[in-house]
Amino acid sequence: MEEKKHFVITIGRQYGSGGRLVGKKLAEELGVHFYDEEILKMTSEESAIGEKYFRLADEKAGNNLLYRIVSDRKPELGEPSTGDNLTSPDNLFRFQASVIRRLAAAESCIFAGRCADYVLEEAGLDCLVRIFVYADFPTRVQRAMEVDRIDEKEAVRRIKRIDKERKDYYRYYTGKDWMDMNNYDLPINASRISFDEMALLIKDYLKLKKLL
Repeated sequence: MEEKKHFVITIGRQYGSGGRLVGKKLAEELGVHFYDEEILKMTSEESAIGEKYFRLADEKAGNNLLYRIVSDRKPELGEPSTGDNLTSPDNLFRFQASVIRRLAAAESCIFAGRCADYVLEEAGLDCLVRIFVYADFPTRVQRAMEVDRIDEKEAVRRIKRIDKERKDYYRYYTGKDWMDMNNYDLPINASRISFDEMALLIKDYLKLKKLL
């Protein structure tokens, strides 16, 4: 019997692009776990820190983003502290990164956002595939309206707000540009491609890399 191959997929995604839905669909088809907000609950349980702290900091930059950009510094990815800075944004990120690394080492799985691509690249994971899903603005507005059941005005507002939050978060914790496609192995323009086709494209890429 052939040994099952180990792979880890990270999915960065613009809000409304369908990246999260594709990740979930792909996980079901491949029989692996899909980790999105579940990471917050797991990290809370492991750290004994209330989940609300992780939710408040989820995919949002810390308070000194401008200082980070000017000084070209980024947080250390070492072990989290249990001292006075227990619930600081940087320390919460370290707790989250620790859980992501542990899960990736233990099983094939898919992560949505949370700088998992950077965390696992820094950890030297050699079975890592970094995906980024994006789409044109009209497609994103339409998908946001359909999936989240909101009107066009609210969809536009959320796209602008969430894109900025994710961009700032990624910059704060990685020192990199979230929209720089050099950060990813397989960028996917989801504007004229269905969720089924996106999932097939990612599976074909895994086969190409001999990870499936």
